[in-house]
Amino acid sequence: MAYKTNKEALNSAFAINTDGSIIPLKLVTQKENFKVEALAHLDLFHNYFYNIDASNYERNLEKALWLGNSSVDNLYRQKKADGVYNRLLQYSLVQKVLSIDSQIEEQNGTYAFRTVTIFEINRGSIIDTYELVSSGNLIPVDRNFPNNPHGLLITNYFENTLKKLYDESRKE
Repeated sequence: MAYKTNKEALNSAFAINTDGSIIPLKLVTQKENFKVEALAHLDLFHNYFYNIDASNYERNLEKALWLGNSSVDNLYRQKKADGVYNRLLQYSLVQKVLSIDSQIEEQNGTYAFRTVTIFEINRGSIIDTYELVSSGNLIPVDRNFPNNPHGLLITNYFENTLKKLYDESRKE
């Protein structure tokens, strides 16, 4: 009887509501929450990496680099070498993420993702909109709050395609 009570107690948790009532809580495994955590991780990363302007780009990119491995760092270094961030400063550009849509697929214990990010670049009188398709993998790592709150790491990150959709200055 003691064994049965102990086993039931380990599989049950309760919280007390503000009115004093008891709320049973269900323990869930991390795998059940993986998709939600992975989508949130990808959303956070893409916002940090692509939602940038002259005043926040250093802070946002530093946060983004915590969420990926060397493949993200290599892309950041390549963009820096190509002058992307210098142009951001020089022309006071504002790059704003409009939407992020990620798909996750499990393949033999690894998690592959494909993300479509729509963002606009405001150049003052001209606003251009772009669609970026990126892909990579996610691996579980130890959580590191606040740097990596979901305990996931982006690996094999690659910007597959970038295409201009339209610009606001030519709309009537």
